[in-house]
Amino acid sequence: MFADLPKTMTAIAISAPGEPDVLKPETRPMPTVGGSDVLIQIHAAGVNRPDVLQRRGLYAPPPGVTDIPGLEVAGTIVAVGQNVTRFQVGARVCALVAGGGYAEYCTAPEGQCLPIPKGASFVEAAAIPETFFTVWFNLFERGYAANGDSVLIHGGSSGIGTTAIMLAKEFGLTVYATAGSDEKCAACEKLGATRAINYRSADFVTEIKNFTEGRGVDIVLDMVAGNYVARNLDCLAIMGRHITIAVQGGIMAEINMAKIMQRRLTLTGSTLRPQSVEFKSMIAASLEELVWPVLDTGRCLPMIDSTYPLKDAATAHVRMESSAHIGKIVLEISSMTN
Repeated sequence: MFADLPKTMTAIAISAPGEPDVLKPETRPMPTVGGSDVLIQIHAAGVNRPDVLQRRGLYAPPPGVTDIPGLEVAGTIVAVGQNVTRFQVGARVCALVAGGGYAEYCTAPEGQCLPIPKGASFVEAAAIPETFFTVWFNLFERGYAANGDSVLIHGGSSGIGTTAIMLAKEFGLTVYATAGSDEKCAACEKLGATRAINYRSADFVTEIKNFTEGRGVDIVLDMVAGNYVARNLDCLAIMGRHITIAVQGGIMAEINMAKIMQRRLTLTGSTLRPQSVEFKSMIAASLEELVWPVLDTGRCLPMIDSTYPLKDAATAHVRMESSAHIGKIVLEISSMTN
């Protein structure tokens, strides 16, 4: 390990699968820097729904990945591997990682790192990678979203949802969203949704048909799955695309295949964490080319719901599981190691 860096660090460990109080600070060895990796001193780390699933024992890290939770970070590079060519020590970056974000330091493949957008804080930058990689790849590359299309975004007030609304609006889509309260619906519309539907008090299928004069939307971005899938198909226009990015409502769905054939619908989806470094680096390059110029102007920066010190990761998870948040939850990390 590099002589001027500590030998250990503080990280949040999952002591056993369970409720938020199983998240405990503990001392861990510093990460080993691979040849194509950078070592980041973390200043902020995003909190995401997969972290909650991992804490509950329902989403194990991929083989060879640390058991420390956390999928996105922002900070300063303090060491680089021998094969790193782009970033140098001292660079301010945000990065998508497969784990390890709830800590003072973590490694990231060089290709999954991006420069922090101009004017963005570490907190804002830490809230970018997981949601922007997910939304960009699924909505624009899997869903072929284009200027003039319309999209229904479920969970519009979540971290993914707020990001999807902003990017869809920025790139010329008409946006509809669902959320679980009038307050959350108002937040979605303030971000750029043409209409937001409180799914607790209205049927989103009926509302979408009314809003679109019976045509339906071109794309549904769905993080619910389960019994939402059949209803989502009823919201789609001819040649519509249904994109699944999470299965909060269950992994099984019963659908009428005749509707898919008759209306020439496409069903697709993806999950990000287990994908290869090469795959994630490809998304990073696309983001830097097409989305980073937008972020550099200050547009489409993440909506931050709340921040917590690293030691209060359990409280951050309580906030996440309450579903009261609007936007992203972020951990702020100051040095806890002497």
